[in-house]
Amino acid sequence: MKKKDQNSRPFSGLRSTLRAFRYRNYRLYFGGQGISTTGSWIQQVAMGWLVFRLTGSAFYLGVVAFFAQVPVLFMTPLAGVLADRWDRMRIMLVAQTLAMAQALILAFLMFSKSIAPWHLLPLAFLLGVANAIDAPARHSMIVQVVERKEDLGNAIALNSAMFNGARLVGPPIAGILVGLVGEGICFLINGVSYLAVIFALLAMKIAPRQRQGKIIGFWPELREGFAYTFRSRPIRLVITLIAWVSLVGMSYVTLMPVFVSRVLNGGPHSLGFLMGAAGCGALLGALVLAARRSTEGLQKTLVGGSLLFALGLVAFSQVRHFWQAMILMLFTGLGMMVQMAAANTYIQHAVSDDKRARVMSIYTMAFMGMTPLGSFLAGTFASAVGVRWTVLCGGVLTLAGTLIFASRFLPQHGRLEKSR
Repeated sequence: MKKKDQNSRPFSGLRSTLRAFRYRNYRLYFGGQGISTTGSWIQQVAMGWLVFRLTGSAFYLGVVAFFAQVPVLFMTPLAGVLADRWDRMRIMLVAQTLAMAQALILAFLMFSKSIAPWHLLPLAFLLGVANAIDAPARHSMIVQVVERKEDLGNAIALNSAMFNGARLVGPPIAGILVGLVGEGICFLINGVSYLAVIFALLAMKIAPRQRQGKIIGFWPELREGFAYTFRSRPIRLVITLIAWVSLVGMSYVTLMPVFVSRVLNGGPHSLGFLMGAAGCGALLGALVLAARRSTEGLQKTLVGGSLLFALGLVAFSQVRHFWQAMILMLFTGLGMMVQMAAANTYIQHAVSDDKRARVMSIYTMAFMGMTPLGSFLAGTFASAVGVRWTVLCGGVLTLAGTLIFASRFLPQHGRLEKSR
């Protein structure tokens, strides 16, 4: 009997890791988002290479990234209010349709051979608008999809695993396709991939969400969301850390085409496999979080992930060989995902549902909205002092911010645990 119990443990552990899949709606959500996200990663790598091929400029890479992400900084809090008021699924459908249109326009311009650098700015901005509308609704709808709050952390971690599984698969495919037939096919594949998530959303059966509390007006609700978020010191500290890391650390992604070309003497294949290595590490980190059965110790996990990400960037900036870069990208991706997924889970467990979309919109603003400013600054700095020094500075600043955060965040939770 004892032997049978021991043999069943791996299967029990696997069922626990995948427990969110028992919900039909989550299976549909996961499948649709998985296909669409793979297409998005294919487009992102192809877009970066296209910008660098057309302009040869690290600065222009930063400008395009700025246009793609700056709508998140200004529009996401507004979209969060709407997602707490309206049907979140319909908001996601509108956003996915906009993103699909952007990808298909890019494909048309490529196949008609009429693409020009200036086209990329408004199209990048359109994608940013779609992402700004989508993010608060997508993050907050997870509670409706998994139904039981105790499975929320598992669903978030599995979403991260899906995102980074796509990150593992998409960039190498993009690198191969760009090298063989050009960037246009990558944009077309991404455009078609949005159909998967649109059909998945339409196939879901979600009970209408009952709004808690009364409607007090758009702008008062917006102010209420900010006040609720920043009144809580732990949530305020977590969001501040995410904003800082996104500003100074995440810009390395924007500079990867330049780093690969000028430091590693590689091409689109090398770029794709490096991004895939980061995705592999992030996938491992997400699966580790998915296997957790509780949120106990999540604070230390968050800090540990941020430290690993920062140290990975510092070491990556000094590499000389491609194989070294691959190994360091794996650890960098792992640290980044553990940090981001742990922060998301921590905040989702700490907020009330009637303000969830507004809080998650502020989290998204910190995560995605600060990146365009960082990308713009990184592109400017890389043009002046070089890409290697820029990545190094990003890693050092991320490390400093993490140490300050840990000194303020962990002692507070230690005092709370002792008081219980």
